[in-house]
Amino acid sequence: MPSLSVTFLDRELSSPLVLASGIWGTTVSLLERAAADGCGAVTAKSCGPAPRSGHVNPSCIDWGGGLLNAIGLANPGVEEEVGLLHEARARLQPRGVLVLASIFAGTAAEFGDVAGRIAQARPDAIEVNISCPNVEDSFGEPFAANPNSAAAVTQFVKEAVAETQIPVIVKLAPNVPSVGRIAAAVVEAGADALCAINTMPGLIIDPYSGQPVLANRSGGISGPALKPIALKAVYDARKACPRTPIIGTGGVSSGQDAVEMLMAGATVVGVGSAIYQRGENAIQLIRAELQQWMAAQNADSIADLHDRAHREPFYATTPSTPPAPVAA
Repeated sequence: MPSLSVTFLDRELSSPLVLASGIWGTTVSLLERAAADGCGAVTAKSCGPAPRSGHVNPSCIDWGGGLLNAIGLANPGVEEEVGLLHEARARLQPRGVLVLASIFAGTAAEFGDVAGRIAQARPDAIEVNISCPNVEDSFGEPFAANPNSAAAVTQFVKEAVAETQIPVIVKLAPNVPSVGRIAAAVVEAGADALCAINTMPGLIIDPYSGQPVLANRSGGISGPALKPIALKAVYDARKACPRTPIIGTGGVSSGQDAVEMLMAGATVVGVGSAIYQRGENAIQLIRAELQQWMAAQNADSIADLHDRAHREPFYATTPSTPPAPVAA
């Protein structure tokens, strides 16, 4: 069978699949389950400076094209998260599975503070969720929407982890004028890798009451409806940052979805909402389907799939045949 091994952040993983943040939380047993099912890396739930209860229910619905959720960044706070990450890394390091922390904050400086504290757990990398609003901005614009703000967060985080040299992954948002521009800004500011993308803002209304279904009114779209948007974002990020590792995530529900993400420019592939849609065995199914697809297409390794969408199409390089002469 084809090899699924891949190099990410100078580490060799047995699989290109990565558990996305927030799907199975930071419950260590569930992170272990994802590793056993075939993930090469797992991402813990995002944590912030202090415990947060999140939004009240209903906070997540299946609307047919995917999920719409407004969990509200519920988390136990950075102090408890350090202990959970310590335990997760102790259990998963012997398997060769990377443990990625995920953080959020309200100011650029606060991001640095949270990163410095989470670094005590020595995660294999820190994913920085810059989709949260900047509380110092007059309109609360998300850090992800502005290249200068995104770069500032990246710089604070890099400085905070400079001593430990923990790699920094910046998670990009889809609802921006240019994903490539934001990607280039954070890489220039020191980001070691990118994650593309976060959820897309959306709204579902109950036609009988005339009210939004979620208690928070709006939420983030994930699942199949997000895949074309995610593929475009990954494609643009790869063009802007050709040498930077990328976690491609958004709407990956099958092995073929993973193939498309790798071809768009992803180094590894995040899996999230598929666990809701296909059940707890989703990661196993996607891994098996990916390997079966590769075998059917005579692809020996993941490297055979990387960046295929960035090659010139055959019809752009094939010389045209001159027309046959017309008889007099």
